[in-house]
Amino acid sequence: MKEQLLKMPGQKFAINELVMGRWPGSNLYYEVQVVSFDNITDHYTVKYKDGTELELKESDIKHTSSFRSKKRHSGSSSPSRRRSRSRSRSPGRTSKNISRRSNSQGREIKEVKKAAILETKLTPMLRENSVGRYNGERYILEKTDASLSFTQQQNFEQEFEDNQILARYSLRPRGEENKTHVMDSKEENLMEKVSVKRKEMELEFGGKIGTFFMIFILPATVLFLLLICEQKDVSIRNMPAFENLWDVRVFGVFLLWFFVQALFYLLPVGKVVDGMPLSNGKALKYRINGFYAFVLTATSVGVSLYFKMGLYYVYDHFLQLAVSATVFSVLLSIYLYVRSYKVPHEELSLAGNSGNLVYDFFMGRELNPCIGTFDLKYFCELRPGLIGWVVINLVMLLAEMKAQNLDAPSLSMILVNSFQFLYVVDALWNEEAILTTMDITHDGFGFMLAFGDLVWVPFVYSLQAFYLVNHPTKISWPIASAVIALNVFGYAIFRGANSQKYAFRRNPNDPKLARFNHILPYFYVIYFTCLLIHREARDERQCKKKYGLAWEKYCQRVQYRIFPYIY
Repeated sequence: MKEQLLKMPGQKFAINELVMGRWPGSNLYYEVQVVSFDNITDHYTVKYKDGTELELKESDIKHTSSFRSKKRHSGSSSPSRRRSRSRSRSPGRTSKNISRRSNSQGREIKEVKKAAILETKLTPMLRENSVGRYNGERYILEKTDASLSFTQQQNFEQEFEDNQILARYSLRPRGEENKTHVMDSKEENLMEKVSVKRKEMELEFGGKIGTFFMIFILPATVLFLLLICEQKDVSIRNMPAFENLWDVRVFGVFLLWFFVQALFYLLPVGKVVDGMPLSNGKALKYRINGFYAFVLTATSVGVSLYFKMGLYYVYDHFLQLAVSATVFSVLLSIYLYVRSYKVPHEELSLAGNSGNLVYDFFMGRELNPCIGTFDLKYFCELRPGLIGWVVINLVMLLAEMKAQNLDAPSLSMILVNSFQFLYVVDALWNEEAILTTMDITHDGFGFMLAFGDLVWVPFVYSLQAFYLVNHPTKISWPIASAVIALNVFGYAIFRGANSQKYAFRRNPNDPKLARFNHILPYFYVIYFTCLLIHREARDERQCKKKYGLAWEKYCQRVQYRIFPYIY
């Protein structure tokens, strides 16, 4: 039975049709059978009589009828036996027709030489990355790389069998390689567009609606927590008027703090290291001098205490400082969003480039916004917020002594300051490690990081110390020793594993040991536990996409994500 011929719309040659295919790099045609047709690249997969399968362009394929008609006209007799058009000459004698034939033969020889110059190269066609099978690594079924010229075509069949080629090949002259790469990349571009659309659908933090509410809820949460802590009865009554929350002079104090830390950042001290490679292959350079900035800040604070300069100003205007920092973070976020439209596309963050104004404003469109060599995101990540956190804790320690008429700070306040001081010093001492975190390598610099670094970290993380000023909590030395032992143990895990650094930073584990009498001081622990779980979920998605099968094997060996036998 004859094989059924199938033809798709826009397809010139049907499937299973016998046609004449030109051998790439030559003018020779062989009888082949059409196996398949790729409507994206307009290439045909044909099969030769010896079983060889190649990809040919439509222009390299002709119907067999065109060759049969030429064969009937040409005949098979030798030139000397053909009947001469001139009856006055012997058919065997030379004539002008011979010179004409020699001219045509000369043109054929030139074409043959030209075809021989166009060397054909067998190049394996790489398949798409297979995450399910080979962990995303490109694989080739055969490693043979042979090149054939026109003068070697007579030995092709034998060489082909010897090479035992198992992969599909696309053979074309070098002059057409650029066009080939363009056509072969059409399918890859199509897959990339599909993946981009999928990425646009995978919005975080509740998507457009979630980020819209977070822009307003986060500042309100900070203000609400600080207002409650400031009151001795821990209630929402007697709220201050809105005009009492804003002072231009306090805003100027915050700006002074910000620019002093920027000046310390620009000092030519500390080593310079390379960051993670960006999408364009470049790596930004960073000066590691955060610990030096901390030492200079501590020296300045010590000088202020020596000359009895009023550090109580921070406590007296604590709410106004929080509002000033919030206003500054919003203005900075607006500036970052506007300037992101003037930078090259390759400098944008994938996490904040969805096309939605609110979502991109929250996540940050630009990955590493810089003013000259001044990296705004890297600077805000550690300097103003973390160092400010320690300064605020110290101010609360002094404010507690003044408010409660103590000759020395309480043991609870000392423990809070000591543990958080250790955390900040550790982060600044290991400043280089921050360059590999998700905040630097993945997230853009927008409202989320600007508000988090400048407002949330210094004013919420210092919540315990602020609470102790008006709510004294006495603990015995045995309980304090247990708390110290617990934090030392947590710090050892923090430095050793690093993946659980925040979980063991300030986790009392058993609130009764700390004489639990109010949930407010433990907001930091509850919040950070939720943050760790959410961060782990984000890391899980990113690692699963990046490492594929290897990540699945890792999860089979490491079954628990954060809490052993629980989660």
